[in-house]
Amino acid sequence: MTPGDYLSAALLIMGSLFFLAGTIGLLRFPDVYTRLHALTKADNVGLGLIVAALAIQASSWAGVVKLVLIWLLVLLAGSSVSHLVSRSALHRGVDVWKG
Repeated sequence: MTPGDYLSAALLIMGSLFFLAGTIGLLRFPDVYTRLHALTKADNVGLGLIVAALAIQASSWAGVVKLVLIWLLVLLAGSSVSHLVSRSALHRGVDVWKG
């Protein structure tokens, strides 16, 4: 195994841990706003780490560019949908958790 393989494996594990943290936040946090925050932040970082791991293993620059474009598209879609969900919750009168 090469050092790139070890780095890719470490990035994949870290990305998976971020996805796990986002899922736990989705299940444990008290209101829709904190759940969205935990889910979007953790998933975006987790996907970025996984894309970085796959980019290290890519055989061409075209593959790396495609991976980065997919990641950017997911970032844009995730933030847009998160904004729409939180705005809809706010308009429906869902209260912010005050602890």
